[in-house]
Amino acid sequence: MQMYDLIQKTRRKEALTEEQIHFIVDGFTRGEIPEYMMSAWMMAVCCQGLTDAETAALTLAMRDSGECLSMESVGGITVDKHSTGGIGDKTTLLLAPIVAACGGYVPKMSGRGLGFTGGTIDKLESIPNFSTSLPMERFLEITKEIGCCVIAQSGNLVPADKKMYALRNLTATVDSIPLICSSIMSKKLALGADCILLDVKFGHGAFMKTPEDAQLLARAMVDVGKRAGKQCRAVLTDMNAPLGANVGNALEVLEVIRILRGEVRNPLSELSTTLAAHMLSLSGKGSVEKCMEMARTALDSGAALRKFADMIAAQGGDAEVTEHPELLPQSDAKYTASAPNDGYISSMQSEEVGLACLELGAGRTAASSEIDYGAGVELHAFVGEAVTAGQPLFTVYGKTEELCKKAAARILQCTQITAEKPEAQPLLYQIIS
Repeated sequence: MQMYDLIQKTRRKEALTEEQIHFIVDGFTRGEIPEYMMSAWMMAVCCQGLTDAETAALTLAMRDSGECLSMESVGGITVDKHSTGGIGDKTTLLLAPIVAACGGYVPKMSGRGLGFTGGTIDKLESIPNFSTSLPMERFLEITKEIGCCVIAQSGNLVPADKKMYALRNLTATVDSIPLICSSIMSKKLALGADCILLDVKFGHGAFMKTPEDAQLLARAMVDVGKRAGKQCRAVLTDMNAPLGANVGNALEVLEVIRILRGEVRNPLSELSTTLAAHMLSLSGKGSVEKCMEMARTALDSGAALRKFADMIAAQGGDAEVTEHPELLPQSDAKYTASAPNDGYISSMQSEEVGLACLELGAGRTAASSEIDYGAGVELHAFVGEAVTAGQPLFTVYGKTEELCKKAAARILQCTQITAEKPEAQPLLYQIIS
């Protein structure tokens, strides 16, 4: 079998066999297939695509390139969730304790942020002493005892993806649905959860810019999950505006705590309970409607807050933050921007908000960048709401007032206030199962 011939076949849109795809993945992972040939093949995939069967074979080959975890010791049906990422997306921090409070099990491996989208691990590490680096045995123990545990991706899971993703970044082959699908699903399948919920986002602040592209990716991932024998469902959600009131690591944890404490109810809390309901339904707890009632009860009763505190304590963090959020990191300076005129907020481009937070130090421009955990933006008004001239729109937090004012100007530039009220857009666009 020759790699040159397989590149030619993919370029001509001739389907590869499962054996041929395993040959490519195994050879590249072991260093037997050089980067220039793998780059050529991935470019052929970008241009010509793969069949559903080829995408599934690629995903499974990547999954099998390293270790695969077993969730058997947890003693119950486990459910994982993946989000394709977005500005202010903190749903994992809400739905994991909600699901756990309803008797579910959520073993979650998450990533760090790079660029304008924040990482779940960075948010959790803004909690004093919280550890996201745990031995696999302890990860499984906490999941069994508490019902949820969130750690950083580690170990020898899917080494093929690490090598392929690094190469994709350098060769303009990132935006290929078969390659995105196999990258995401190989990690989900290697984790070993019984059920998988996929939150596929679209819009200004998401990787997929249109609902149509998000549908294609969601359908591909659900198909792969089912072929691998998993209960799998996808929800498409809107990311044209920031999700929730706060953007920035400690600020997002603060918003989560406020929601869990019952101090805030907003579209973010409603979306999180909806996602939790789908996770519970996938894991056999009943219909989505019944599970929605369970999720809301867990939130309103304080049971989810207690689970969040238990998870923080089990992972070495200071659970006092759930009662005293002022223990979270805070930035040295802040600046509040006001509405320049009367009207309705018709749009606030979430990507620009994310880039402004990146300039404040809330994200990374390189893997080695240090984060200002207290930096970010707190929104006081949302898309669709009426505002008057001089009314506070948002507060920016950062190291210096100069940085804050610069970020505020960028966010104001991407915020449109119009005389007519915009048509309301639902956060949850479609369910694919």
